[in-house]
Amino acid sequence: MTGLDLVFRAPRVITAAGEVSRCVGVSDGRIVAIEPLDAALEGERVVELGSDVVLLPGLVDTHVHVNEPGRTEWEGFASATRSAAAGGITTIIDMPLNSIPPTVDVDALQVKRKAAEGSSWVDVGFWGGAVPGNLDGLRALHDAGVFGFKCFLLHSGVDEFPPLAPEQLEGALRQLASFGAMMIVHAEDAHAIDRAATPHGESYGDFLRSRPRGAENLAIAQVIELARWTGCRVHILHLSSSDALPMISSARREGVRLSVETCPHYLSFTAEEIPDGATQFKCCPPIREAGNRELLWRGLGDGVIDQVVSDHSPCTEELKRLDIGDFGIAWGGIASLQLGLPAVWTEARRRGHALTDVVRWMAENPARQAGLIHKGQIALGSAADFCVFAPDEAFVVDVATLHHKNPVSAYVGRPLAGTVRGTWLNGEPVDIDQPPRGRLLRRGMA
Repeated sequence: MTGLDLVFRAPRVITAAGEVSRCVGVSDGRIVAIEPLDAALEGERVVELGSDVVLLPGLVDTHVHVNEPGRTEWEGFASATRSAAAGGITTIIDMPLNSIPPTVDVDALQVKRKAAEGSSWVDVGFWGGAVPGNLDGLRALHDAGVFGFKCFLLHSGVDEFPPLAPEQLEGALRQLASFGAMMIVHAEDAHAIDRAATPHGESYGDFLRSRPRGAENLAIAQVIELARWTGCRVHILHLSSSDALPMISSARREGVRLSVETCPHYLSFTAEEIPDGATQFKCCPPIREAGNRELLWRGLGDGVIDQVVSDHSPCTEELKRLDIGDFGIAWGGIASLQLGLPAVWTEARRRGHALTDVVRWMAENPARQAGLIHKGQIALGSAADFCVFAPDEAFVVDVATLHHKNPVSAYVGRPLAGTVRGTWLNGEPVDIDQPPRGRLLRRGMA
């Protein structure tokens, strides 16, 4: 085959056949050839990779809080997408809250798109929000191209994005089921949290007791039953309680349309190792105990948990209150967009998992969940989005090397395995020193 725009000659490529040696040809931003390594493919640009790197599909992160407009000092499309590209991520989907206005109607979606246009180094899609009072507008948001709808079952942390009560959630699910949309849910029960200990002070143990597993388990059980009654497709966000895995598995066997994600921080850290006052580790639901972490890993290996995404939720350094270390008043969120791949790979290979597993969790399955049928895999007809990854190259996380806006990360000082050598979007290398080329995505785009 001749006349290709780009050819990768890669001794190690992750495809549906596993890790193999292949020659990959690209034309007009799509993969058009996957041939043996010695195939006579010719291209305008030929990239010869060594055996120390693996060609992965570009990762897909469906859980990113960009915060622009309105809280752009926390993060923004320029800084978030540079961070994503540096981490091998070629597609993000932005959450509907923490920006002002939140993405709860079509006008707000247009404001968000205008903020992202021309300032995104990777492709960007958007979730809509389901809040009290906007039920009648969900179909219009769906038709405008959001990938689904997010709701909370307790206070979201920002007043402009209120939670749904159980009866409101049921009404929203019935509405979404009528036109085939998906609800993604922050599943913690408000009443259980209200009756738990009040978080305050420097003790991580006290903070952990303020967000008990029971609150998460109860909310997930409620969501499962509402999904069963309504027939709506639902997705559980950032699972941290391993207790919920059996009922998730049972619900799926019974035909409930349910998918589940967890995050790198739940797979990397443990409550026992978090020092008092270390509010950079605060997130909701919280990082739990070591035994819980191992059961989450088992859930991934068994396929009960479908995917791993960042829940990148940054804020300013001041809002983390590192000066006083008070878990009760610090903002809850882990900034990790750039580090997800090495963080997950570091822990995965310790447990005997392969890069093929990591690609399934962090590229293929998130793309499938969002309906991005041409993303997340190296296959004929797929988008020519790639990550060149050196799995055996180690580094220690230095905040100065991170591209997100504020210098706070729970991973600082942590040794990780695997570095991203390059990221390619639609057949072109991503260069953060050049103008951005990321597209704004809509549900159903080819």
